[in-house]
Amino acid sequence: MIQVFLQNDRSFRAVEEGSSLLALAQSVCPEVKDDKTEKRYPVLAALVDHKLKELSFNIFYPHEITFIGYNHPDGRRTYIRSLCFVLQHAARTLFPDRGLRIEHSLASGMYCELIDNESGRPVKPTSEELNGLREKMRELVEADLPFTTEKIRSEEADVIFSAQRQPHKAALRRSLGHYFCRVYHLAGQTDSFHGPLVPSTGMLGVFDLFAFHDGFCLQYPSDEDTSKPVRRQRQGKLAVMLEGYGKWCRTTGIEGIGTLNKTLMEGGAVKLINLCEARQEREYARIADLVYKERDRVKVVFIAGPSSSGKTSSSLRLAQQLRILGMKPKVIELDNYFVPRERTPLDEDGKYDFEALEAMDLELLGQHLNTLLSGGQVELPRYDFKQGRPFFEGNFMQLDEGDILIMEGIHALDPAMVPDVDPSRIFRVYASALTSLNVDENNYISTTDNRLLRRLVRDNLYRGLSPEKTILLWPSVRRGENKYIFPFQEYADAQLNTALLYELPLLKYYADPLLRRIHPTSAAYTEAIRLLKFLEYIVALQPSDIAAIPPTSIMREFIGGQTL
Repeated sequence: MIQVFLQNDRSFRAVEEGSSLLALAQSVCPEVKDDKTEKRYPVLAALVDHKLKELSFNIFYPHEITFIGYNHPDGRRTYIRSLCFVLQHAARTLFPDRGLRIEHSLASGMYCELIDNESGRPVKPTSEELNGLREKMRELVEADLPFTTEKIRSEEADVIFSAQRQPHKAALRRSLGHYFCRVYHLAGQTDSFHGPLVPSTGMLGVFDLFAFHDGFCLQYPSDEDTSKPVRRQRQGKLAVMLEGYGKWCRTTGIEGIGTLNKTLMEGGAVKLINLCEARQEREYARIADLVYKERDRVKVVFIAGPSSSGKTSSSLRLAQQLRILGMKPKVIELDNYFVPRERTPLDEDGKYDFEALEAMDLELLGQHLNTLLSGGQVELPRYDFKQGRPFFEGNFMQLDEGDILIMEGIHALDPAMVPDVDPSRIFRVYASALTSLNVDENNYISTTDNRLLRRLVRDNLYRGLSPEKTILLWPSVRRGENKYIFPFQEYADAQLNTALLYELPLLKYYADPLLRRIHPTSAAYTEAIRLLKFLEYIVALQPSDIAAIPPTSIMREFIGGQTL
């Protein structure tokens, strides 16, 4: 018998040597309880010594075990990965002449496309085809088929992936140089996923499909009510931006991590950096042209975006482009309009909620904007975060002929921030790092992970925060984004994608050693291991490559050396 410690009920358990986590879960912990909501969730996976494992894992040594459900981020990811395999199986069965490409995450689910095997172009499914795909998935779920896994030789995996017309998956395997790779099997079909799957398809009963754009969205359970799929939201503008970036990636020949690694290993890093920076400069020029076209009407530019989207650099680079066009941008920092600390609202945990709209002095902000727009003069506040109150120190501002005001902040797209200001005078920009680069055909790169890596590097360099602290604060940051930013992204007049093809290799160079410092006893260790495992797929930039990144690049906001 093997002794294990079960974190769910804080007990030691004796289990038979070689028994599976699934057997242990079924006997002592078939469900996990969320301490905040008191809800219970079926077990989907487990953390074994803080590392994510599938329930088929066999116990041969003493371990610390935590069973997790859909209420845990890794539980959700495990569910979604498994659901993607069910979708892949159904698509191959019904449409043998087409491939399935899981492109990226949207507010309403995972955006997917069916690709014609001959032309390589997306084929928009008919309503009958989409209904058939949904029903085939339901058949697979109701059959409660097992997911199994094994390690096979990489050459064998390449043959499988090539036969399934998954060139990016094959290219990734070749770029990694591993002799063996892990694959998963479902009812005679084989694929690879970068993380564990649930034990069987019967655990995936909540999902849906709906037509969208040139493809469809795969919906998974809602966080609020796991018995229902996530609700549909407006996402058209965001989808168009992601589609445009994806097309540009394809023109460069880089559509997955495998082809990106190949480019770097062949010495193409500097050329890629220059190409990405040139494209991004055109994006700032494009938005500046839109603002300039409306110069007789628009006097204020609001820039909003989630954490580490590059809002500060974007404001400065947009200001440069506006100066080129003959305009005179002035900047007001919305952070100076916080209310005094005693008026700051509290969150559900009783802590100050600085991301709430009510944490800002909306009345003063509205008065200042209306005064400026009418040609008057205002005295700008300076907020002292240590003392928790604003000060007025004689910093006056007035908008003259040709002046335009630029303001950035998380609430800049919310109409409730300035309800009494004429909206026709405002141009709103949504900025985020929305990468369309995927690991391979059915494993997308999370834009959230991309931003977390950015923030982890920047916090360590500029804010004195350890990688551990950044990771532990991230869930709170994400809650604020979901509540105060993402619901308003479709209100933007222009969308700005700050993602760069070379940034993950760049971030690996800086983030990898930081993540390795996190101790196994830390609450951040599980997330650090997950990020490190993801970074294993990526070839890092070298110092000589990093030196080629221009001082005006948005990435300099995170790694240092910016001259803006």
